[in-house]
Amino acid sequence: MQQEFTLGIEEEYLLVDRDSFDLAQAPEALMSACQADLEGQVSPEFLQCQIEVGTRVCATIADAREDLRRLRACVSRHAADHNLAPIAVSCHPFADWKDQHHTARARYDSLRQALGGVARRMLICGMHVHIGIEDQSLRTDLMPQLSYFLPHLLALSTSSPFWQGDDTGLASYRLTVFDNLPRTGLPPHFDSWAEYERTTGTLIELGVIEDTSKIWWDLRPSAKFPTLETRIMDVSPRLEDTLALAALNQAIVRMLCRLRERNLRWRAYDRFLIAENRWRAQRYGAAEGLIDFGDRSIKPFATLLDELIGMLLEDADALGTTQELAALRGIVKDGTSAARQRQVHAEASAAGQPAGEAVVRHLIEEFHADL
Repeated sequence: MQQEFTLGIEEEYLLVDRDSFDLAQAPEALMSACQADLEGQVSPEFLQCQIEVGTRVCATIADAREDLRRLRACVSRHAADHNLAPIAVSCHPFADWKDQHHTARARYDSLRQALGGVARRMLICGMHVHIGIEDQSLRTDLMPQLSYFLPHLLALSTSSPFWQGDDTGLASYRLTVFDNLPRTGLPPHFDSWAEYERTTGTLIELGVIEDTSKIWWDLRPSAKFPTLETRIMDVSPRLEDTLALAALNQAIVRMLCRLRERNLRWRAYDRFLIAENRWRAQRYGAAEGLIDFGDRSIKPFATLLDELIGMLLEDADALGTTQELAALRGIVKDGTSAARQRQVHAEASAAGQPAGEAVVRHLIEEFHADL
């Protein structure tokens, strides 16, 4: 197989005060120190309490582990100088979005103006995985097939059960907020790269958007890199969970390319059906089943994951990620971050302790566990 399946991982973090555990703005000195050490791999995000990192182009998950660990450690080290700590979670458990301010940059000023009040609520963080696909036509061919697996990736990553101090009942409240933006959700089906360019080009020609970076589908061809970019996932507190999810993403893409070489393909199901699984993943994480459209049943997530890993054994072996894919079973067994946060919250409440603060303390510990 000629395709190399390089990958890159982007993560967005929230900055919290180590005493109050509430959100804190990133001081200019913190951003300057990180940028000096990380050479373009770190940047401010839309809100002043956020910071984003991105790995280099990595040939393997082992390379990604080394680079992402370095990025997380650097942000943590410089944040500590200001009595702050980063947490990798998609929603802060008790912060109020109305108290946050957006970063003063031309891109974010433009977003705030274009999106109005919707932008103010964007107190959310995500994780993006890029898989290198040089062939443009291959990118559009893979998109409807890879879309089938987006709910699986979301379910395993869920880390946002709380919003402004309330338990939302969802495993990923982040998507509820994000879906208020235009040009979000599952990607449309395109029969060719030319159709993709023609469709998105209409909005560019009309001045609605400057480029395709303003299209925020769950899966999209990257506007900057020759990659397919999966964007549906919540950000994971644990480094190893992030790497396991990236490895799953990479292995699925390789599997689809392997099928293509044999004149086979994964069935492209209607977006309406995939959206139902997307909702189930958003609501329940990995605690309930998803619909198996092939045999028209709802299967427990552990069963679906076992079947998926079984299909990917050849690909994981070729990519050197057998261990990472096996680790996904631990996420299902022990619970996603959303489930762990709820457990910490319940235990703190039962002990008469501030539950929201206990959850943030737990998230700080998980961020630093593998550094």
